[in-house]
Amino acid sequence: MLIPIATLAFLLLGISTSDAGGIAIYWGQNGNEGTLAETCATGNYEYVNLAFLTTFGNGQTPMMNLAGHCDPYSNGCTGLSSDIESCQAKGIKVMLSIGGASGSYSLASPEDARQVATYLWNNFLGGKSSSRPLGPAVLDGIDFDIEGGSGLYWDDLARYLAGYSNKGKKVHLTAAPQCPFPDAWVGNALKTGLFDYVWVQFYNNPPCQYASGEATNLEDAWKQWTSAIPATKIFLGLPASPQAAGSGYIPVPDLTSTVLPAIKDSDKYGGVMLWSKYYDDQSGYSSSIKNDV
Repeated sequence: MLIPIATLAFLLLGISTSDAGGIAIYWGQNGNEGTLAETCATGNYEYVNLAFLTTFGNGQTPMMNLAGHCDPYSNGCTGLSSDIESCQAKGIKVMLSIGGASGSYSLASPEDARQVATYLWNNFLGGKSSSRPLGPAVLDGIDFDIEGGSGLYWDDLARYLAGYSNKGKKVHLTAAPQCPFPDAWVGNALKTGLFDYVWVQFYNNPPCQYASGEATNLEDAWKQWTSAIPATKIFLGLPASPQAAGSGYIPVPDLTSTVLPAIKDSDKYGGVMLWSKYYDDQSGYSSSIKNDV
């Protein structure tokens, strides 16, 4: 019997293909990035973060912003349920990302955190509500993309959300901290050990990101994150094209030949997160790196 060379290589090296990393993508902030179903049909992504629930907490009526995709104000995003379910049928985890760079959000107290968790459970996860913004589909979890306000009570929110895992389907918790350690907003929340996947933003942060040919700062920050954060997997968060961020873009050859080999030996390595589907469409970045992640 002839064994395919790729299989043989895995056998010889004793490597399990399950150790390979995956790609996480943010979808929802540009109407020209294709539908959610099309995003999942590319076969490039294992995690999709729906961006964003931009308004919540502190007595505010929670509100989504999915840019040009649909209008949540007129209940126009409920049709996404079938897309979400088609993604999940392919084994892709779909999260609701809360926060974002320009949202209006904060938590006023532990009780406020509890109320936000209840809202998220009933409207996006396994609970019941008459006004589910994305329809009946049950999302896989909540992504904390907290980039403003204060660092208070996010640990409470994580605990309340994690508590709902006891009611059936596990509620996955993910986060997108900035690479300077510890993160100013979700640093305390990450210490809870409740987060499954942490996609650290190694961009728009010159002290800890890659700079033309120089990976030392990124590698040092990576070691700090992977050794200090009790999360299941840590991901390298990157812009999918030079236009996707102010700084931190890593050209594909540099990523595959220098950066990934330097970080993949960590037990916590989970893969790469990209901002965002729109920019990935422009550059083809995920397709170019998929076999190396």
